Amino acid sequence: MKTRALILALPLLTLPLAGCVSFGAKTPESLLTLNPAVQLPVGESQRSNIAATITVSVPSVPQELAASRIPVHTGGTAIAYVKDAQWVERPSQLFARLLGDTISAQTGRLVLSTRQSQLDPGAYLQGELRAFGINADTGEAVVTYDAALTRGPETVIEKRRFEARAPVAVVESAAVGVALNQAANQVATQVAEWVGR
Repeated sequence: MKTRALILALPLLTLPLAGCVSFGAKTPESLLTLNPAVQLPVGESQRSNIAATITVSVPSVPQELAASRIPVHTGGTAIAYVKDAQWVERPSQLFARLLGDTISAQTGRLVLSTRQSQLDPGAYLQGELRAFGINADTGEAVVTYDAALTRGPETVIEKRRFEARAPVAVVESAAVGVALNQAANQVATQVAEWVGR
């Protein structure tokens, strides 16, 4: 009898907790993304037997960039996040897609997925996205990408650091998104010029 009473009482005990439980942070009104400054032509075909190929891997990131939030650096060692600002997906994935689109549009290279590259490896671009956030002390969006490039069948790896900065008037979602998009496109353009040599 006591067991039956306890089973009947359990749903009543959990009702007050239902209003207190939250599964994750409140989603912002809008999410941020990156848009390439140069667009790929719609309907244009590319063939790997004609165009040079390249595989662009998703860059590795430090822990502060593993989430979809935007870090703000202050005083050299302190990190906070921009209030109500969130990427639609992880910055590493957005940046890899931006790199692929920019390289293809600027160099004419055929950008392959990792799976496609097993058939025609071509060049291989990998790297680490070291910074992708705001420096509050200088009022700038900062994008830093350490790239490693293997050109075709060569076994030599070229490494190079790319960085771009864009001014941010106020650290709030819309302004930060525009500045980071601008800086990311500058880096992607620099990388495309390097790859296209």
